[in-house]
Order: sequence, then structure tokens, then C-alpha cells
Amino acid sequence: MKFTTFILSTLLLSFAVPAYATTSTSIVHVNGLVCDFCARAIEKVFGQKTEVEAVKVDLDQKIITLDFKENQKLDNATITKLVTDAGYNVVSIDNGEGKK
Repeated sequence: MKFTTFILSTLLLSFAVPAYATTSTSIVHVNGLVCDFCARAIEKVFGQKTEVEAVKVDLDQKIITLDFKENQKLDNATITKLVTDAGYNVVSIDNGEGKK
């Protein structure tokens, strides 16, 4: 009986927890971020994208940190377009795959 319970528990846990979760983060260095209004505008732009889990804007370092949902991402061209359409200039994007 204990062996059967052990096997069933193991099977249930193997289906409940994925073998690996792939989440990613992009760090966008931006010129023009100077005020709280800038930060809120960027948060609104990226907050509307379904791929984005969280947006953090650091005005002191002029960095936008984008945390993506599991197995989702925005490509650098899309990130650049969203930032430039909002009125800011992208200096570089670090997404763990090298810099733009």
C-alpha cells in the first residue's frame, strides 16, 4: 500500500511541476527617462503587452527591466519600437543573449 501511494504521489507531482520553466528578462537602457511621468508612461506601454509579467523603471540609471511570462518574450525590434514610439531613445538592450 505504501508503495502504491508513493508511486501515485510521484506521478501527481511530476505533472504538477514543469520540468523546467523558461522565464526571461530584458534590461533596456534608455535616454530621456527623467521623471515619474516618464516611468508611468513606459509602465503603461509595456503593461499592455500580454508577454510582459512585470515592468520596472529605474530613473536614476535610466533602465527599464522587463520580466516576461513563462516561455514568452518580446524581440529587440518590438521593444525598441515601443520605447521610441513612447518618445524615448534606446541605447542598448541586454536580454541575456548579448547586447543590441
